[in-house]
Amino acid sequence: MRLTGVWSMQLLNQLLDLAKKHPARIVVCEADDPRILTAAHRAHQAGVAKMYLVGSTEAIYSTAESLQLNLDGMQLEDPATSSKRDKLAEALAAKRRHKGMTREQAWDALADPLCFATMLVHCGDADGSVAGAVYSTADVVRSALQLIGKAPTTELVSSFFLMLFTKSHHPSQTGVIFSDCGLVIDPDEKELAAIALAAVDSAKLLLQTEPRVAMLSFSTARSASHPAVTKVVNAAQRVKAVLPNLAIDEDIQFDAAIVPEVAAKKLKNSSVNGMANVFIFPNLEAGNIGYKIAERLGGVMAIGPLIQGLAKPANDLSRGCSAEDAFYVIAITSLQAHHKAQT
Repeated sequence: MRLTGVWSMQLLNQLLDLAKKHPARIVVCEADDPRILTAAHRAHQAGVAKMYLVGSTEAIYSTAESLQLNLDGMQLEDPATSSKRDKLAEALAAKRRHKGMTREQAWDALADPLCFATMLVHCGDADGSVAGAVYSTADVVRSALQLIGKAPTTELVSSFFLMLFTKSHHPSQTGVIFSDCGLVIDPDEKELAAIALAAVDSAKLLLQTEPRVAMLSFSTARSASHPAVTKVVNAAQRVKAVLPNLAIDEDIQFDAAIVPEVAAKKLKNSSVNGMANVFIFPNLEAGNIGYKIAERLGGVMAIGPLIQGLAKPANDLSRGCSAEDAFYVIAITSLQAHHKAQT
């Protein structure tokens, strides 16, 4: 991820400044990976997070030595030797007792750094976690859902990308939210509304402006009649019932959502007017394809997938991520953690 747009750098600098004001305790469980240790060290040095490094102490220090990084001030926890393992095993056994987990099984499960790190968040020893440079998305999300769980006010856990328009050919240099591009495969209208409501909160936190929501479809203002369109319209109406003052367009095609001139022709009574900054895709197929086309062909910078709707933040990384990608996800996770603590 190389950020060239002036506005995009301004936005990221704003987010970093906010994270520095209240740095949260963020745990990474792949700290022996050079990308993750570099990112964690940078986050610690920049003051955007208080870093917890989970894994083999020997392996982490070996990586640090190869990178010439000083780990002073960062907390290391080796699952094999940690004094916290007893407490975490008790909590894990209690959390998974309904699935038949015994304390002995919990103790064994905590040998896995991902499980150990997620339980640190569950037990309040850390405020959020970042993983996925080595672990699969399925493993990261499963661990978060099972051990951290949904926020009490959340209908559904979903994901989003922070998309940054940075190139000279982009109509404007701005940041937007794409959701859901990584988690919920085929949401019904209630689930789609929950995704949109969560994305609105994510936009308020990360875009530093009022959300303007486009409920994407192949139809604009019911120009097509199909159950897929009805689902999007009904989901939008559910969102309006919760947030009556929100700027949101119901079924709308992407061009009408992002080009004011097209919006003026296709949707006379739009409340977004072709200036959407939150794009809700009707299903995962559309969302995943859409963000990858934007990233790979359009040159849009994608940070994520970031998870929304958890009781405490636990974010995923691409296994092809760079140290820079991981650094920004750590900073955003810290920001999310402080926001959670205030709400």
